[in-house]
Amino acid sequence: MILPKEQCGRLDFLTWCRNLSGFQDSGGAAGCYGAAQRMLNRNLKAETMIDTPLLRTPLHDLHVELGARMVPFAGYDMPVQYKGVMAEHNHTRARAGLFDVSHMGQARLVGEDKGLEKLITADLAVLGAGEQKYTLLLNPEGGIKDDLMVSRPDEKGLFLVVNAACKRADFDYISANLDGTGELAELPARALLALQGPEAGAVMTRYCPEAARLTFLQAGWFELGGMQVMISRSGYTGEDGFEISVANENATELARLLLADEAVAPIGLGARDSLRLEAGLCLYGHDMDETTSPIEAALTWAVAKSRRARADFPGAERILRDIAEKPVRKRVGLMLKDRAPAREGAEIVVDGERVGVITSGGFGPTVGAPIAMGYVRTDLAAAGTQVNLMVRGKARPAEVVKTPFAPHRFYRG
Repeated sequence: MILPKEQCGRLDFLTWCRNLSGFQDSGGAAGCYGAAQRMLNRNLKAETMIDTPLLRTPLHDLHVELGARMVPFAGYDMPVQYKGVMAEHNHTRARAGLFDVSHMGQARLVGEDKGLEKLITADLAVLGAGEQKYTLLLNPEGGIKDDLMVSRPDEKGLFLVVNAACKRADFDYISANLDGTGELAELPARALLALQGPEAGAVMTRYCPEAARLTFLQAGWFELGGMQVMISRSGYTGEDGFEISVANENATELARLLLADEAVAPIGLGARDSLRLEAGLCLYGHDMDETTSPIEAALTWAVAKSRRARADFPGAERILRDIAEKPVRKRVGLMLKDRAPAREGAEIVVDGERVGVITSGGFGPTVGAPIAMGYVRTDLAAAGTQVNLMVRGKARPAEVVKTPFAPHRFYRG
């Protein structure tokens, strides 16, 4: 399901991503990105006619100062690129990139955990102090309302980070189901930065050695450059890195401090999307939605075994049936065998029969080839299965492969 524009405000950036992933060009990767840039320019001209007011993150003026190309995304004016998607992607894989993700929703849950736990797939009883988990927010039918990060950085309660496009719906849904067990306090006065890449740990060591000692999915409060921040060792690029929650009034100072490091460069949403695709990570509203079960989305690992045993989460009957009997469809990775990327919505075909659909696709700079994710019949989900992807009316050969396309490099100590 693609969420309605009026609901989640995804608008131009995702249009741009779809165009990026759908281009064919004899110039290979550079040609693909060049063609996408030309389409981006046309899209932006068209969007200037839309008079919906856009929100700005606390780093907006800095983005403009740094020469970012700004586009509407999730109701915000956001940087899609600075020096180019390819260069920014490769810099993040080689060194360290700084992303503005302040459009995402942050909140504290004060009180008992059980009001939230009954809506998600994690077991919060085993979430210790200073720990973080990736989890799924479910609707009553077991469909995925959103994916989110939940951490316990201190004794005051939980810290939540949800996707930008659905934060209003998420927070309303959670608040309506707490039943007096706790209180959800939104944090609009906090910005969020992500420092990602193989040199992220070294950069953090220079500015906050204590936070640099965190391992993957640990979190806590620290002082960085004289500012009080909440830092988790996490991110959505497949690289080692940190997400840093900081007061709005300190966000620009923090960003300038990190960007002054010679290893760090500003990175836009375009590269963030290509990085997460290579990492085999889902984009909500595309690779999963309210019709998708965690098992179909290949996220069985996100459903805690203790919760499966208790069957005490929304849609448990459906999800446990999917585990036991296998769902009808499953999310898979796909490697194309020629240079023509397949965009979202492209049909997956075997022997002339439609067997699935692409949900994310584009050129993988690290992989050096077009890659995609999509859903196929479960009997066709094994690695090595040969399929065709319909790109501009032509069948393009592809192979089902295991994800991630580029190895995860999370720091586990």
